[in-house]
Amino acid sequence: MRITRRGLMAGTAAVLAAPALAQEQGFREMATSHADRLHSLVIRQGGAEVFAESYGGRGLDAPANVKSVSKTLVALLTGIAIGRGDLPGTEAKVLPLLGRAPAGDARDDLTIDHLLSMRAGLESTSGANYGAWVTSRDWVETALAQEMVARPGGRFIYSTGGWHVLGAVLARATGESLLTLARDWLGAPMEIEFAPWVRDRQGRYLGGNDMALSPRGLSRIGQMVLDDGRWDGADIVPADWIAESWQARGRSPFSGDRYGYGWFLTTLGGAEAAYGRGYGGQMLAVVPEREIVIAITSDPSQPARSRGYFGDLRDLAERIVEEI
Repeated sequence: MRITRRGLMAGTAAVLAAPALAQEQGFREMATSHADRLHSLVIRQGGAEVFAESYGGRGLDAPANVKSVSKTLVALLTGIAIGRGDLPGTEAKVLPLLGRAPAGDARDDLTIDHLLSMRAGLESTSGANYGAWVTSRDWVETALAQEMVARPGGRFIYSTGGWHVLGAVLARATGESLLTLARDWLGAPMEIEFAPWVRDRQGRYLGGNDMALSPRGLSRIGQMVLDDGRWDGADIVPADWIAESWQARGRSPFSGDRYGYGWFLTTLGGAEAAYGRGYGGQMLAVVPEREIVIAITSDPSQPARSRGYFGDLRDLAERIVEEI
């Protein structure tokens, strides 16, 4: 049974209009009746967790595959690397950072900025092209060898391959794997467990997909971002990086939402919001004006399109922001 908009709205209305005990019961009823794909929902407001419920999966504190919300996390790691001086900045050229010779074409103009904003100009390795890409012998080489279908810095082209290239840049610049960076720069200071995830044949962890952390850990990432990169008194991500990440540089042709560095930019409940989105219905939304963070995990094996299940989850997030 697919989660329905009516079920989500009815459940949300019941939850947000009731005292705490009735709120929990309202979400449980919603999950039982409609949300066999929904695994968890965590809501934070004003710096505190105000609701957390597990409906499936491994629970609130065990690692869950957040799929392409990984792109948002890799963008945060990139900001940390730049702040530490491991990377020179977003205008740095990609090929020299990988130790590659000039390509003699537009690939020579490719920058960190273009990868972060999915404006590399290369043919997408996502969607129908994803299978061929992940079965190739070298994911970085194959991603960079895609046909140039736009100029670097031009139109938004959703592609996980560009994020894997960025992950390779991070690993080469720091001498550490993406897993180690995630654990050292985000996991350790925020008490979040990052489980190992898929690697390519060269041993590089996939950049931009399949990272695994708990729903509560994901919500803490959102809280840290909401608090200008700070967690428990410690600076995790430079505040100016978060501001830069929320500057629109492109627009998704699928949802119509704007895109910054790893974040889709939109409005939820009439308030400006930024969110990361992953296949199957994974979501991390941050709404600064309302001091709200929403973390959602779902069955990662089924598609969640903007006009389907993800649209229902977005409506749920809208209602939470409006009513909480």
